[in-house]
Amino acid sequence: MPASPVDPVDLTARLIRCASVTPAEGGALVLLQDLLEGAGFECHRVDRGGIANLFARWGKRGANRSFGFNGHTDVVPVGDLSAWTADPFGAEIRDGWMYGRGATDMKSGVAAFAAAAVDFVRDTPPDGAVILAITGDEEDVAQDGTVALLDWMAGQGERMTHCLVGEPTCPETMGQMMKIGRRGSLTCRFTATGVQGHSAYPHRAKNPMTALVRLLARLEEAPLDQGTDHFDASTLAITTIDCGNPATNVIPARGTATVNIRFNDLHSGASLTDWLQTHAAAVAAETGVRIEPAIKVSGESFLTPPGSFSALVRAAVQAETGVVPEYSTSGGTSDARFVKDHCPVVEFGLVGKTMHQVDERVEVAQIHQLKAVYARILRDYFA
Repeated sequence: MPASPVDPVDLTARLIRCASVTPAEGGALVLLQDLLEGAGFECHRVDRGGIANLFARWGKRGANRSFGFNGHTDVVPVGDLSAWTADPFGAEIRDGWMYGRGATDMKSGVAAFAAAAVDFVRDTPPDGAVILAITGDEEDVAQDGTVALLDWMAGQGERMTHCLVGEPTCPETMGQMMKIGRRGSLTCRFTATGVQGHSAYPHRAKNPMTALVRLLARLEEAPLDQGTDHFDASTLAITTIDCGNPATNVIPARGTATVNIRFNDLHSGASLTDWLQTHAAAVAAETGVRIEPAIKVSGESFLTPPGSFSALVRAAVQAETGVVPEYSTSGGTSDARFVKDHCPVVEFGLVGKTMHQVDERVEVAQIHQLKAVYARILRDYFA
């Protein structure tokens, strides 16, 4: 007797009940491995640095066509538990919505593509391979998650020819948007060191806060760019200015300021690093205050140019939702920033309005709809 189709709503609920607050595995990957191995997938745990990751492949290694799904089972902390109206790990269904941490970001996405993949290889064994690369380290520092999976795949001769990341991509309605790229992200923390003094005698001090204010004003003076064909204009945001000085009559010796830049394909982490360092050096020379930038590039901008792959995904979304998704590069970073160095990658997933919020929830009907989209993508890809 043929196996029953995998219910993505039930699988989402079981994943939500795994308290996999990053970096804890919480049983989520164990659950998925049991499901996938039962459907004939070859599975490997690719744990690194205390992070749990799962690689699963149906079909032969090195197949000419290997379609991959990427996603994560780790979730952000609950926050104020008393503000929730449902158990964050209870997967309660109320008025057509399932509540729980990770319901939107992104256990429903993982459940939908796992269910679609299992049903597909059982019903229509493809000429090629289907790969699932699932990490437990997307919501944290992301050093030992998808990166570890890709490193392991390279060492094992495993390869995806194309990949879809199942992150939430739709702002308001299902089918509204898919991602064909992402902006880069850079954070810079400036530490300014001057000379402490009495505020009544500022000429005897070197005020680090004055230097920081001048530097920040210079950085915000003009837009970084006006945007490109596929990207909005790059942005710089001042996120904090601190000196920890409780006294009103003391000029502090030291202060810090942090900026975050979301940048398009006109820039790179290296070019922006040079830009920040040049401005910091100029203000330091003007003020006599030492300014040291500490810069971290979380991801470079990238674009998967519109073509046959993005068109295939777009057509599947339209067929199942009745909506033609917009090609977009908006939003924050995702693990697609790592996958893009391995193979062409796009993203499509649910409406993400409640992700990371109290009472995070997903519309149950959309989970079924998302599985249908992923199933159609697999059918069309291997047709």
